[in-house]
Order: sequence, then C-alpha cells, then structure tokens
Amino acid sequence: MNPEAEVQEWVSLFGLNTLGVSATARYYIEVKSLDDLHRALAWAQNRGCKTLVLGSGSNLVFSGDVDGLVIHMQIPGRYWEQVDETGATLVLGAGENWHQAVLYAAGAGYRGIENLALIPGTAGAAPVQNIGAYGVELCDTLVSVTALDRESGQTLRLDNAACDFTYRDSVFKRSPGRYIITEIRLRLSPTTPLQLGYRELEDYLESAASKELTALKVAEAVIAIRRRKLPDPETIPNAGSFFKNPVVPVAQFKDIQSLYPKVVGHPYNGAIKLAAAWLIDQCGWKGYRNSRVGVHSRQALVLINHAGGSGHEVLELAAAIRASVQSRFGVTLEMEPGVVGT
Repeated sequence: MNPEAEVQEWVSLFGLNTLGVSATARYYIEVKSLDDLHRALAWAQNRGCKTLVLGSGSNLVFSGDVDGLVIHMQIPGRYWEQVDETGATLVLGAGENWHQAVLYAAGAGYRGIENLALIPGTAGAAPVQNIGAYGVELCDTLVSVTALDRESGQTLRLDNAACDFTYRDSVFKRSPGRYIITEIRLRLSPTTPLQLGYRELEDYLESAASKELTALKVAEAVIAIRRRKLPDPETIPNAGSFFKNPVVPVAQFKDIQSLYPKVVGHPYNGAIKLAAAWLIDQCGWKGYRNSRVGVHSRQALVLINHAGGSGHEVLELAAAIRASVQSRFGVTLEMEPGVVGT
C-alpha cells in the first residue's frame, strides 16, 4: 500500500457508524494488514495528524467531524490452531465480522461464544468493550490479543490477564489510542456446558431437550430473541445498548428496593447489577421520541436516530436520561459508546 495514493480526503462517515450520524473525516484510509497499519501511522505522524481507528462504527457517537486520519480497520483472517481433543483456538483478524465469526465457530461444533451472536461490530473491537450477553462475556474465552503498542512501537501479544477485563471494560478502553488490536485468539471447546441461565434464553429453548441442543441452536435462539426486541441498525439507526447496567453496593440496592419493590437486579461480584433498562423505563423514557432522536419502544437501553439527528442531539438525549435516573434512583448511568469528533 502506498499511503499517498490510498489516503482519501473529506470522506463521509455516515455509512460507517450504525447510529447514522453525519460526519466527515479529513483523511481516510483502509488498512488490511499490519504493514498497511504501520505505513498509515507513519503517514499521519509525518503530518502531525491525529488518528482514529474505526471498525464497524457500532459502538461510537460522532459528535462532529474528525479532523485527522480515520484508519478503517479491515485486517482479515479466520483460522483454527492448537486443535486437540479438548478444543481449538479460533484466530480472528481485527477486521473480521464478529457475528459471522460466532456462526462459523458454532457451526463447526465449538462452544463458548454462541451467546454473543448478533452483536454488531468487528473482532478487533470486541475486547475493547469486553462484549457480553446472556451470561457470557468475551473474556470467558479470550486467550490473547495481538496489538500494536503505539508507545513502544512494538507488536505485543497480551494474554487474558494483561487485558485486565472487567464488566464492559478493559485496558484497551482505559488507555484509548495506545493499543491498536490486529488479531484475537479464543479458546473454544465442543464439550463446555452451554450457558442457558438467562430467563429469556431458557424460556425460548424450553421445548428442546438439553441433549439435543448445540452451540448453533443456542446462537439461533439468541438471534431470534435479539431480533424480537432490538431494532436492526439497517432500518432504525442505533448503537445497541447505550448504557451499562450499573453495579451498586448491596446496601444501596436494598434502599432502592424498599421504595421500588419491583426493581430488577442480580448479584455480581459481591454487589448488585441493576437493569438499566428498568430504571430508564421507570423514568418514562421508553418509547420517547422527539422530531429526530428517541428511545426504542421495546428496549429502553437503545437510543435511536429515526430522522437524521446529529451526534449532539443523541448525546443531549442521553444526558437527559442520565439526569432523570440519577434524580429518581440516585444511580449514575455510564454510557457504553465512545464519543469522537470535534
């Protein structure tokens, strides 16, 4: 790749973010290999240009244009290694579509990530947020992440512990811009128990005998459940769950429960993880719409951009929701998407 030839100017990012927000990149380049990445970064450094690494744009809000080089991560690769009787390691390039990788693994008979079906995004973005759904998190199966450390200029392989995963968090999220993920490795098994503890999933699969269940059938069930309650970004622009489920001390949960006996919460690492969707719904936001943005009618965690709203309008709505939840319950909601732009 010759960066001088491949770098484009004034590129629209409208189709590169699932919220459907209009924004423009001053410079833009597609990267399909580690060498491409090094050359793109050198091009930006030579010009004193800021950079933004972009996957599928499913977990960010453009608050304005990007005055720098947008590096569109498209490094491919999907193969197995260390295959033995206990399982196999699935290696994914950072640009691989996450959902397709889940179906690929489940279709091959390997278990571990089937509950994470239909989560939009790329494999390279998955560790940043430590994506999770239906009782499973990426960290449960992740062996290592290969990443370019921009501080040292070295390509490193960080094991699970070095990634410092917590709920919807990682070292990559806490050190934005330092690491650029190029590849991930997941250890999967044909025999690990299927995770069916979530009520929705259990109810959906109740007619199927446990011995007949496969990873692919569980993935298909997850897909059906998610499609039933979540909007398709192709038809209703959104960034998925906009807020994390807040974790509060047990004492605070009991105080809330004394006033709101139906509050939804589950034990989590010695504390209680509250259902953010329930909190938002109780504040009357579910189904809310103004002329351009709103909250989905079937899932209060999902903010939608139904009529060409700006990133600022989405963020203003998010701020209003956070303020009302804080006022009523004394709980601070934290946004899941990142915010970029001028």
